[in-house]
Amino acid sequence: MTSLTTTTDPTGDGRLVVNEVAGVPGGIGAEARAARADALDAWLRGIFPARAGIALVAVGGLGRRQCAPYGDLDLVLLHAGVPGIDELTASLWYPIWDAGLRLDHSVRTVPEALSVAQDDVKVALGLLDARHVAGDPALADQLVRTAADHWRRTAVRQLPGLRQITAARWETHGELAFLLEGDLKEAAGGLRDVGILRAIATAGVTDALRPAVHAAHRRLLDTRDALHQQVGRRVDRLVAQERDGVAALLGLRAADAGGVIGDGDALLRRVAGDARTVSHALDDAWRAADRLRAGRHRTAGGRPLRRPVARDVVEQDGELVLARAAIGARPDPSLSLRVAAAAATTRLPIARATCEWLAAYCPPLPAPWPPAARAALITLLGAGPGLVPAWETCDRYGLIDGWLPEWTRLRSLPQHNPVHRFTLDRHLVQAAYEASRHTRDVDRPDLLLLGAFLHDIGKGLPGDHSTVGAPLAEAVATRIGLPDDEAALIGRLVRLHLLLPDVATRRDLSDPKTVAGVAERVGDTTTLDLLHGLVRADAAATGPAAWSDWKGRLIAELVARVRTALDTGVVPAPPAPDPALVAGPLPVVHLGEDRVSVAAADRRGLLATVAGCLALHRLEVISADAATVDGRALVQCRVQPRYGLAPDPIALRADLRRAVGGDVSVTQRLRGRALAARGQGAAPRVVWHREAATDAVLLELRAADAAGLLYRVACALDEAGAQVRAARISTLGGDVVDAFYLVGGWPPDADRARIEAAVLAAV
Repeated sequence: MTSLTTTTDPTGDGRLVVNEVAGVPGGIGAEARAARADALDAWLRGIFPARAGIALVAVGGLGRRQCAPYGDLDLVLLHAGVPGIDELTASLWYPIWDAGLRLDHSVRTVPEALSVAQDDVKVALGLLDARHVAGDPALADQLVRTAADHWRRTAVRQLPGLRQITAARWETHGELAFLLEGDLKEAAGGLRDVGILRAIATAGVTDALRPAVHAAHRRLLDTRDALHQQVGRRVDRLVAQERDGVAALLGLRAADAGGVIGDGDALLRRVAGDARTVSHALDDAWRAADRLRAGRHRTAGGRPLRRPVARDVVEQDGELVLARAAIGARPDPSLSLRVAAAAATTRLPIARATCEWLAAYCPPLPAPWPPAARAALITLLGAGPGLVPAWETCDRYGLIDGWLPEWTRLRSLPQHNPVHRFTLDRHLVQAAYEASRHTRDVDRPDLLLLGAFLHDIGKGLPGDHSTVGAPLAEAVATRIGLPDDEAALIGRLVRLHLLLPDVATRRDLSDPKTVAGVAERVGDTTTLDLLHGLVRADAAATGPAAWSDWKGRLIAELVARVRTALDTGVVPAPPAPDPALVAGPLPVVHLGEDRVSVAAADRRGLLATVAGCLALHRLEVISADAATVDGRALVQCRVQPRYGLAPDPIALRADLRRAVGGDVSVTQRLRGRALAARGQGAAPRVVWHREAATDAVLLELRAADAAGLLYRVACALDEAGAQVRAARISTLGGDVVDAFYLVGGWPPDADRARIEAAVLAAV
């Protein structure tokens, strides 16, 4: 009998997991997987009871002979109605459990197994991997042959149900190509989808398992093997802390000598590329199944029905193919772009054969591009929902690299920022799609689309990506044929694409110096409108955490003030205080939908008191303004609930009134709670800005986010003798960049050091 070597699960829950089978180490690669299957087969045969009318059938990874180092066993015990089946199964399953193997098992006759497969498409797919291991081979062969035959006869009818199940799984697990910590098995483009492709190929719908898919599948299996070996247990999610170790086991190294990306990122890029290959093949397979169910549209003479949709492009059977005249003539260099633009605008897929022909025969584009190619690119980028699938298809066949040599560096590059949901290349395409929603708001929609598409082209290179990317974007714009002044504008858009959100969320918009500084950098209203559209597109393409109503209002307010300055040459005056705060008995507390305004007798520390009280009620302060008018201290804050639930307005108003009135009990409550919640992560940092405000010095705090942070810092500034005129709070994932306007001139070195030390101690 073959022996099993086991080891205790490192999670410490007392389970055993298989580490080595029959002396065969875990290992990575097809040979190691086959060796594990051989060892398990031999061991199972050794414990299988010698009895007529029964057979042991493997499905899943063992059935496919693709056993992961810490995979499950999926077994079916077939029987022909033999007596004593319960005792027989116990004699088989218990030794497997005792050996520490995870087991998914069933006991059925052949008719029972086929009946379940008829009602459950997932079972039907599982039986396509069925393989005889031990016992009666004729019984197992009957199941394998009948299940495969049944699938071939019913697959077209069952595929819609399978597609719904697959879409639900994708909704749960996301797209592997764009996830920093994706599930190698369940996410879209993962190993589970390869099984679906295999089922569609078995049904004869299409040749879904092409060489590229086989190669991608093999690499994904290798990655899972390495992940199991790295972690020491079964796990399918490629989490961040394991990436470098998995990459080392696979022999992957960062491609660029400059070390801009690490080995873990090289692994992520490979996984993303493989997942995209699988996803694209599955999209092709679903379309082939749809065509098979719908039947082919034919003319009276029996020819396929063809409908012209653009120059040199026709629709046939729901796909775009080249017109016969385009194939016979010398290809135009702009042809591939024109086909892509037609696919995006009609939202029809490009036929695989057409993509292959374009990749093989379409000549390279000259520099600068001809007008037809440039027009096709703008049409493609502005096509809206059809852009992403058309772009992905062209990328799968290498067409994008022919248009933009820079794409090789950008493809599947991870973005290690929690607000980003896509890899860099997909983010750029998504930004162009989002920009198409704002093309009617600008004078030059073509430049908005191109600017959105190129805005992050500098990422992945040393230095600030806006600064590094500007000349790269300008070079691309020149190559595609834009005039020099328009190419320079594209470069300026890339250089300034973070200006509006950074200023709107980190600076005092009522300060004339803030508005004048932005107006000087932007230069004209055309650029201002393009930047406004680009900001909104970039945020929407980044993810939900990158945008909010308050951020949109702040940016719109900044744009309006800068527009006035550019149109008139006069910087708008700061808004007057709310009249309700400067009249009537004190204290005054006003609560709005997203605003809290307080007026009290003039005293130091009012901002800190209000901020602490808001933190006590789980409100995040987005911006805060403090002023003194006719002996009254005014504090106005924009707020949002930290956890999405608005506080009790009666309790909040009561606490604010008591706190600003000097109630010690409220102060003690908020001080104790706020001081108990401190941020984690890298060391905080203070940055001073000397010329950023008209009548103040700007202190910028960069630190980990935490409840009560504004309260603690405001208290520290007050105790250090610094008077805060305004504060702006900008949250970036788990970090904040908080800006405090300190009234007065540039402090001496000793005072700056003292204030800085007090702020850092409070963090």
